[in-house]
Amino acid sequence: MKTMNGRERSAMKVTFLGMIINIFLVILKFISGIIGGSSALISDAVHSLSDFISDVVVIVGFKFTSKPADESHNYGHGKVETVSAVIIGLLLILLSITLLLSSGTDVYDFFFNDKELAVPKFFVLYAIVSSIVLKELLFQITKVVGKRIKSEAVIANAWHHRSDAFSSVAALIGILLALLLGKDFAVCDPIASFVVSLFILKVGIDILLPGYKQLIDTSLSSDELKMIEDIIKDVKEIKGYHNIRTRRIGYYV
Repeated sequence: MKTMNGRERSAMKVTFLGMIINIFLVILKFISGIIGGSSALISDAVHSLSDFISDVVVIVGFKFTSKPADESHNYGHGKVETVSAVIIGLLLILLSITLLLSSGTDVYDFFFNDKELAVPKFFVLYAIVSSIVLKELLFQITKVVGKRIKSEAVIANAWHHRSDAFSSVAALIGILLALLLGKDFAVCDPIASFVVSLFILKVGIDILLPGYKQLIDTSLSSDELKMIEDIIKDVKEIKGYHNIRTRRIGYYV
């Protein structure tokens, strides 16, 4: 139980750190985007808001995961953590589809409906650069903690931070081109957002699939099974074995 408490404590600390940074970035991006006339930055603020929601999901998941096994849950509550990772993956996929549709519509209207896209104010670049630096640092910190405590939900949350940094990079490229080249190149913003949305979609799928496999009780990998078999073979008193069945429940095998 002591190990579990330490694991939960590490997850909570890094997740609360993410929540504080995400709240700051949501406010910064929304205000800067509205005043600076940048739709890309406002969309990026929505992305940071989804990060905040994923932080909440992780915290709720760990609160349940830390509960011991009981009469109703003989194998503990580990799958709540897996469900948390699946929810984060779904959030990323839904977000990427929304960004794809939004940016794709802007690109289409720009080229075929002669839609004018406004060039944002220069100061919005400060908000975007701040977001990229903070979210990349948060990604690295969260990923290290997630791998150390072997938590799919925390690792998934780390990639959500990275996807937000990617989104900010797309906004940065688009806004820079618009500022440097004028209104005729304002379409670079939604084009960059469209490309990055594809990366976000891939990350969401990569997070969703492992969690889905756990929920349907997929067996461990062949490498993990071989490790179990090697441990069995090292015990001389065991004459043979057969019919090994495996599954993962959150942190536990």
